[in-house]
Amino acid sequence: MAMTVETAQLNNQSILHNFGLVEEIDEQAAEIISGGREKFRIANNTQYRITHNLDGTLFTIQPGETWDYDTPYNGIIQFDIDGRDYVTVNQSYNLSNGQIYEFQNNEYTANPYDIDLYQV
Repeated sequence: MAMTVETAQLNNQSILHNFGLVEEIDEQAAEIISGGREKFRIANNTQYRITHNLDGTLFTIQPGETWDYDTPYNGIIQFDIDGRDYVTVNQSYNLSNGQIYEFQNNEYTANPYDIDLYQV
């Protein structure tokens, strides 16, 4: 019995699915199709100027601003979660391609100056 290309592909897909690799391969395919670029939007819904590092480049987003980002790298953002200028508490996230994020006051801590980045 000869195996056709379609049969071989279905067989391979079934094997990969059994190992839980289908989602990972789909994400890799999406990266390749998009040219490996990460695109997302970030808004600043706080009263603070927020300086952040996105894939090695510094940006400062003002209160009320919304920015669209396009990076050829991983979409790693680092920022200070304490809104005060004299206190630094760094946080880092790997942002997801195509998502919308917003800096907001963090109501889940006792510190009234805390901010965080939320997917909206």
